[in-house]
Amino acid sequence: MKRFLVVDIGNTQMVFGLFEAEKLCSHWRLSSNYSLTSDELAWKLHGMFEQFGQQPKNIDGIMAASVVPHLDSTLSEACERICGIPATFVGNPDVKTGMAIDYKNPSEVGADRIANAIAAREAFGAPVIVLDCGTATTFDIVSPQGHYAGGLIIPGMEISLEALCQRAARLPEISVTRTETLIGRDTITSMQAGSYWATVDAIRGLIGRLHAVEEYASAPVIATGGLSEKLLEDIPEITAHREHLILDGLHQLARQHFN
Repeated sequence: MKRFLVVDIGNTQMVFGLFEAEKLCSHWRLSSNYSLTSDELAWKLHGMFEQFGQQPKNIDGIMAASVVPHLDSTLSEACERICGIPATFVGNPDVKTGMAIDYKNPSEVGADRIANAIAAREAFGAPVIVLDCGTATTFDIVSPQGHYAGGLIIPGMEISLEALCQRAARLPEISVTRTETLIGRDTITSMQAGSYWATVDAIRGLIGRLHAVEEYASAPVIATGGLSEKLLEDIPEITAHREHLILDGLHQLARQHFN
């Protein structure tokens, strides 16, 4: 029975998942602190294994996707110290994804986006559209041929609000919140309504444009990412929500690479 640790290093958080017998049995999140040392991460990683009653030395392989290159060596050194093996990263020439990439420069595609596309294709077939709502809001498109066809990237809800507050001195810092009313009666509610409903309409509009393309007319839309759950009730075009889609994709790559 193979046991794999998978890691998604994002701009805000690192998400860890431990798979055993094809099942995600434990998962946890740590902050993507850019100043984190390998010693500090090793200490945190050891604590997480202890908390979930898992044995780090029994891991058969570690597969990671990273959009923060600065933390790659930090993670790999911490894993080698705690698990006895370094992390292998999507994007390494030795890692065969089994997915053709139709980008002009395939190396530009984030490893997280490839992992999401692989997991969505495995679960829902092709074509399929992945909507990932995190620091950025991204669309990843898998063609009817099963290729990574490309995508779209727009600012995420949280960083849009942060930018607004930074550039407008009199506006307060607020969190993303769904409002029951469209028209705000005070500054905070106006900001919350504007940011939330503008995001909803932007996503629905882009899905509509994608579905207007003949080959993607019936493509299911799979939502994932930390902010996606906030949007589900207001975007009926979403076919399914998969909280751990990227972990599933990394697990699939780990099975292929380490077997």
